[in-house]
Amino acid sequence: MDLNLLVAFDMLMTERSVTRAARRLSIGQSSMSATLARLRKLFDDPILVRDGRGSVPTPLAESLATPVHDLLTSVEAVLEPQDSFDPATAVRSFSVIANDYLTMTFLQPFIAGLATAAPGIHLTVQPMGDDAVDRLRRHQADLLVIPREELQEHASFPHRTLFHDRYVVAADRNHPEIGDRITLEQFSTLPYLAASSGRRRSLADKQLDFLGIPRNVGITTGLGVAPFLIRDTRLIALVHERLARLIADAAGIRLLDPPIPDLHPITEIMVWTPRTESDAGHRWLRDALTTLAETDPVGGRTCPSGEGSAS
Repeated sequence: MDLNLLVAFDMLMTERSVTRAARRLSIGQSSMSATLARLRKLFDDPILVRDGRGSVPTPLAESLATPVHDLLTSVEAVLEPQDSFDPATAVRSFSVIANDYLTMTFLQPFIAGLATAAPGIHLTVQPMGDDAVDRLRRHQADLLVIPREELQEHASFPHRTLFHDRYVVAADRNHPEIGDRITLEQFSTLPYLAASSGRRRSLADKQLDFLGIPRNVGITTGLGVAPFLIRDTRLIALVHERLARLIADAAGIRLLDPPIPDLHPITEIMVWTPRTESDAGHRWLRDALTTLAETDPVGGRTCPSGEGSAS
C-alpha cells in the first residue's frame, strides 16, 4: 500500500473534515477527496460519514486512529534530525495555549524578549477553551500552560511545574470599610466579585465552597477583567497575586492577605506530548519558559528548578 495514505488518514481523523485536512496538508480539496476514496477502497469502509453539518469517523476508522497516529509519530522520531537548536538563527513557529492571566503575567516577558534573542521565532498564543487538551493531543499546539488543579490527567502527559501563585484579596484603594486587614466576617458580607474562566468557575470559588466560606456574590465576570471592576465600589475579589501586583496601580486597588488560612495556591504547569519530547527546538522553548518562571518577574511564588518535572 501507499504509506502516504496513512498520513492523509491521520489528518482526516484529526480534522474530521476533508477541507481542513487538505488545508493542513497543503493540497487541493479534490486531491484530498480522491485520497479519501482510495482509503475507503483500501479498508472497504466509508472512513468518514456525514453527521449534521460535520463528519464523524466510522467505528473502524476510530479503532485505527490511535495506532496509525502512534506509528507516524514513531517514524517522525526516527527520521527527525536530533541536532542542536540555535534560537538566534532559527526560523520556526510555536503555539502555546494559555489564558489571559498567564499571557499577561508570564508569557509577556518572553514575547518581549523574542525580538532580540530569537528574531526568527514566531509565537502564537491560543486562547484556553474546553477543547484545549484535545488541541494539544492533535498537535495543534506545542504547549499547554494550565493550573495543575484543572488538569487531573496531567500525569499522563510529559509536564513540568512552572510556578505557584497564591490568592490575595483585592479591594478599592480607598475602601471605606477595610483597614490594613480584612476579617472573615467582612469577606463573607461585603459584595463579592466572582471570577470565571469561560463556563468554568474559578478554582478560588471552588475552594471557598469546599471550605464552606459564604460570599455575598454581586457580580460574576472573567478572570482577566475582574480586578479592573473594583475601583470606586465596595466590591472585593480573590485574584492571583502575580496579576494583582502587575495591575494594582492601574486598577486603583490594594491587596490584602485573605482571612482564610486553608486557601491553597494554584500550581501552573506546562504540558506537551511525547511526539515533541526529544525535539531540540521544543526543548529550547520548554527550558526558556522554565527559566522565565524561575526569574519571577512580578513577584509570585516560583518552584525550585526541576520541581514536578517529567522531562
